[in-house]
Amino acid sequence: MIFNKVIRDGHIHSSFCPHGTDDDMESYVLEAIRVGLEEMSFTEHLPYPEGFIDPSPDDDSVMLEKDLVSYVKRVRYLKDKYKDDIKINLGFEIDYIPGMEDEVRDNLEKYVAVLEGLGEEIEDSILSVHAVCVGDKLHHIDYDTEVFSELIDTAGGIEELYEIYYRTVLEAVKSDLGGNKPKRIGHINLVRKFCKAFPFDYSDMKVLVELFSEMSKRGYELDYNVSGKRKEFCGEVYVDGKMLELAKEYEIPLVFGSDSHTSKTVGK
Repeated sequence: MIFNKVIRDGHIHSSFCPHGTDDDMESYVLEAIRVGLEEMSFTEHLPYPEGFIDPSPDDDSVMLEKDLVSYVKRVRYLKDKYKDDIKINLGFEIDYIPGMEDEVRDNLEKYVAVLEGLGEEIEDSILSVHAVCVGDKLHHIDYDTEVFSELIDTAGGIEELYEIYYRTVLEAVKSDLGGNKPKRIGHINLVRKFCKAFPFDYSDMKVLVELFSEMSKRGYELDYNVSGKRKEFCGEVYVDGKMLELAKEYEIPLVFGSDSHTSKTVGK
């Protein structure tokens, strides 16, 4: 599916994201209305399980626990204020953490209970892989080119690093995270964030067929994440080339996602 006209943006962040901007959430809504969206999902990063140490050197990957209630109330306010103009969904982006399925599942259940206490529920969600285990340690795959270069060396080569990443995404798809597990995989080709600096033809990797077969079997959607086009060393949609071919072959539904961290890129 190619989007000739975007009417839904299913992946939007907010001022509650520590690595985003300070744009007020209302400015995201106003931009969404301006560009003609009919539906939008705020999908802020759910806080990590208690005690988990952020693999990012900047310790800014997810929303802080103390901000969760404020985030929910802000979405609720905007939903009500603009109910005649656009459908707004309360959502989250959940990080799959290799080797911590139980903790991720319990953490998700914990916050679903918090939402229930506020009279709310998760209306849209994304399951993403940002961190992979390389050399017996978790590392963010998308931090910067220097870290990516180091990961290639530690993994034993770029093909080996891609294999680790896609195997981790496959684990995420197959993981038992309970009934609240998202049914959409976020930016499936995040490993290609630095593909201009580190070119690699991944199209013949056998793990990809296994990955898409599993997504099809389990009824998953894909985040058609366009943010890669805005990245200096990428220039690709994160469902592009071989990934787009496989999505079509396996009839995986695509949901447009701007992955906006600033209001000006909503719906784009």
